[in-house]
Amino acid sequence: MITAIREVRRAKGLTLDDVARRCAPPTTAQTIGRLETGTRTVSVGWLNRIADALEVTAADLVRLPERAEIAVAAILDAGGAHAPRRPATVTPPRPAPGLTAVVIATGIGDYRAGDELWCETLAPDAYARALNRDVLVPRPAGRFLFGRLIGREEGKLQILPLGAGARQQVVADPPWIARAVRLLRSL
Repeated sequence: MITAIREVRRAKGLTLDDVARRCAPPTTAQTIGRLETGTRTVSVGWLNRIADALEVTAADLVRLPERAEIAVAAILDAGGAHAPRRPATVTPPRPAPGLTAVVIATGIGDYRAGDELWCETLAPDAYARALNRDVLVPRPAGRFLFGRLIGREEGKLQILPLGAGARQQVVADPPWIARAVRLLRSL
């Protein structure tokens, strides 16, 4: 567990010995130092004892790990889907393995500029789960195709790109596709 014991103790202007003496029952400065640095595991009991000694809540002493981020695989604009020029990420509220993201740069179809699509990466044996859904399909040389998966036969995927007058595209044996599972739209 990552704690903020040292930061809170220093902010209150207390020494290790001050905190050790304030604990009930009292302990040693060495024990508090070991708990601060993580060389000794901080149990819930110790966390509560130290929180009482520092006159804060136990929640004030716990740091949550940073949220995982999803790599942006493609940017969608009027010219189609393409790889970002620089690595980019988006932060999901609940990270999950196998997610990738598509950022909408220009409104197209049902999507608006600024939308983020979170996509579940699928292996070839799971492509049927994406039928009639919007998908991101990798192409050679770092390019992508984004559109509705309208059919699949003999290893070939039939994709209908977004936008009026778009023509069906056929992609043979892509190594993976990513099915849109969540749309994040800022208000």
